[in-house]
Amino acid sequence: MQTSCTSTRYRLNTWQISCISPSMFVKNTFFIILLTCISVQVKAQKTVTGPYGELFSVCTVASGLSDPWEITVGPDQYLWVTESRGYRVCRIHPLTSIKSVVLNLDSAKNFPRYDLLPEEQSGGKPWPQSGLMGMAIHPNFAKEHPYVYLAWLSSFAGADSTGKGCLEGNKGCFFKTTIARFSYNASTQRLEQPVIICDTIPGSNDHNGGRLLIAPVNNNYYLFYTVGDMGAGQYGNAGRSNHAQQTGSYEGKVLRFCTIPDNDTGRYDKWIPNDNPFNSTVQNAVWSYGHRNAQGICQAVIQGTNRIYAAEHGPFSDDEINLVEKGMNYGHPLVIGYNDNNYNQLAAGTTRDSSLPGKWHSTYPLINDEHANANTIGSIYRDPLLSLYPVSNDSLTKLFGVLQEPGKEMPDWPSEAPSSIEVYQSTAIPGWHNSLLVTTLKGGKLIRLLLSKNGDKIKGEPLHYFNAKVRYRDIAVSPDGNTIYLATDSSTVSSGPTQHSKAVPEQRGTIIAFKYIGQQQSTPPEQPQENDPGKVPAAINHSRDEQ
Repeated sequence: MQTSCTSTRYRLNTWQISCISPSMFVKNTFFIILLTCISVQVKAQKTVTGPYGELFSVCTVASGLSDPWEITVGPDQYLWVTESRGYRVCRIHPLTSIKSVVLNLDSAKNFPRYDLLPEEQSGGKPWPQSGLMGMAIHPNFAKEHPYVYLAWLSSFAGADSTGKGCLEGNKGCFFKTTIARFSYNASTQRLEQPVIICDTIPGSNDHNGGRLLIAPVNNNYYLFYTVGDMGAGQYGNAGRSNHAQQTGSYEGKVLRFCTIPDNDTGRYDKWIPNDNPFNSTVQNAVWSYGHRNAQGICQAVIQGTNRIYAAEHGPFSDDEINLVEKGMNYGHPLVIGYNDNNYNQLAAGTTRDSSLPGKWHSTYPLINDEHANANTIGSIYRDPLLSLYPVSNDSLTKLFGVLQEPGKEMPDWPSEAPSSIEVYQSTAIPGWHNSLLVTTLKGGKLIRLLLSKNGDKIKGEPLHYFNAKVRYRDIAVSPDGNTIYLATDSSTVSSGPTQHSKAVPEQRGTIIAFKYIGQQQSTPPEQPQENDPGKVPAAINHSRDEQ
């Protein structure tokens, strides 16, 4: 178990400093003596090593959180955190671990904590996947726009019904998501004055996506939001219609909103940019489509070009890293991962419920030919920059057969379950400049992917860091680039596949700081070459854990 960040500030400089230097506290000889007395009772700082010989000290910034879902370093240098099941927004000092609640949204939903109620009281009603999810802080927060944007599951259609509150025949559990803008009151240190941006985004107990990002487009800041496909076609939503390919639906999409309302008169129209790609008849927030469940989104300017990247869950293979572009179609559920035909005669999901349609008992369409589907989509189809990991059609066909056999234990499958993504643009850690950092829920690791010079390709194979028995949910990077903050789930399950998982994660509900402290070798190895699409990296995590 790593040391807490608060205790490391008492270490003498003969040990490796972690989150704070003792020189900041040494004021006189008496205090030096006091430090010496304290230090003999403190264990040596734990360190971990990366694949290129990078050394990191490790400490716990915060623990006991109720499923921390979003962490970001605010302009005040505090960690801003959303607690998914607690429906709270907190500010946490990264050195002292002092936490304050700046907003409690528990009353901003029409359903209780079903996961804490006995079934005779809840009727078996589901907790939605996540709860309070994404958060984005306006880039001009410290000046004229002290705004914080939040997304949360706000209503459940079955809240007042008896029983489970979902449609019969596995046709879905229907929630709604709200996105709102809050103003930060520096005097009271509270988020106030909520303004609803959109409150009609579909929600589910599976595949809600949920990440928010503020990014510039043509020198104006916009708010991007990832929405999953509601799990429509799998598990308890296997009979729910999938709308990821329909631009008139907000399911399976990346949405774009204004951060500041424009001059449109409609209550919601003023929050939808007039140059969004699908505004032909009505204002439409869809920016890109054909997404399964993107839970990570980030932005960077690389070689003068603005890039938006997304990390997306695949079904039984082929988690995707995508370069998100205006109006583009990313294929789901017609093309899975690369356009390589490995899902031919399969589908994006399968069940054992023979009452559901098709060969694979799912509303997901049968994929006759991925090449043909991509050709039908045409020039707007986009392959992922990287698939984690492509698996052969023979292997997938065998897996689907097992999944349909009654009484069979759920098998494992190769994927990573990417939960967030960040672009590392600092030069503080040698060799990391312009890398994508992807957290995973499976195998407890951070994946580093080195980008090409102009950011439109990925070089080499994935590099793994910070392996532990945890579910890493989100990532933030300190402004100086030296510290990587990772948040871990409190819960052991969050969707269909994890219901069957036997893994018991450790260090639940924590924020862990990994601070770069040097190299085991003076020069990092030569950086990887361009990625070979379709090549399966050597280290594949075989597990069924997902979102």
